[in-house]
Amino acid sequence: MNQHPLAGVYAAAVTPLNPDYTLDADGLLRLLDFLAKRGCHGALLLGTTGEGPSFSPRERRSIIQTAQRIRQQHPDFRILAGTGTPSLEESIALTRQAFELGCEAVLVLPPYYYRNASLEGLLLWYTQLIERSVPAGGYLLGYHIPRVSGVALPLDLLARLKDRFPNRFAGLKDSSADAAHARALGARFGDRLLVLNGTDRLFTLALEHHAGGCITALANLLSPQLRQVWEAHRAGQRDPLAQAQLDTGRDVLERFPPAPPLLKSLLAELHAFPQWAVKPPLLPLEGRTRKRALLHWRTRGKVAGGE
Repeated sequence: MNQHPLAGVYAAAVTPLNPDYTLDADGLLRLLDFLAKRGCHGALLLGTTGEGPSFSPRERRSIIQTAQRIRQQHPDFRILAGTGTPSLEESIALTRQAFELGCEAVLVLPPYYYRNASLEGLLLWYTQLIERSVPAGGYLLGYHIPRVSGVALPLDLLARLKDRFPNRFAGLKDSSADAAHARALGARFGDRLLVLNGTDRLFTLALEHHAGGCITALANLLSPQLRQVWEAHRAGQRDPLAQAQLDTGRDVLERFPPAPPLLKSLLAELHAFPQWAVKPPLLPLEGRTRKRALLHWRTRGKVAGGE
């Protein structure tokens, strides 16, 4: 098991919003308390599931500041924040802000507008970002989600960043959904690089190839199963039942994209959270789709048995 200080199970948390798209601060704290009590070591704010690109710098500050109050009940709960934008200067400012507000780490997308940027260009971009915004004791994770960002993080780039910043560059979130890539990361880096898996159905496989944990959207609902798989691996075992529940949960998640409105609807239906809004251009699930999604969740693979 990778022993990096950030190793563990993280929820890619949804962002609770009022009908006018402002932050539901009490809802955010209630959600983080819920996640902490169900096995999460921490939460990623403002990632893909958290609708991060839809928020202004001022809104991001408010969300992170509010989340830090969870330490009063759960002092060891870790807060990570998504801070990557196509702008280097804006990403530097957002990253500095996240650390100033107490985050343990940031998750940074590559600059995703110029999709043909070279490895040398990406290396320069991340080098300037780390040198100018990540303090000693802070950690940066790259965000490898090429199907969304259009920009991959090649293994050679990761190796050069790790050589240049052995402490501040922790590793990456691997949301490639590619089993071969999970194996390749383990074969190339072993435990030297912290890999947090982003695809629930690959969690067991990723752990067996040196991953240190996960950051997933499904953790909003199935964090107990993710923690069970993680703990089983720590004990040198597998938990096939928990992994099977993750597989079926992921099937439902992918059947009703995008994830934020689906997860917000299921949290409301299954755990009595408010029916939180999503920011445009996303739309809430319409009534018929919401009923179908709930039916699939409760019946297909008996996911509800793992709630």
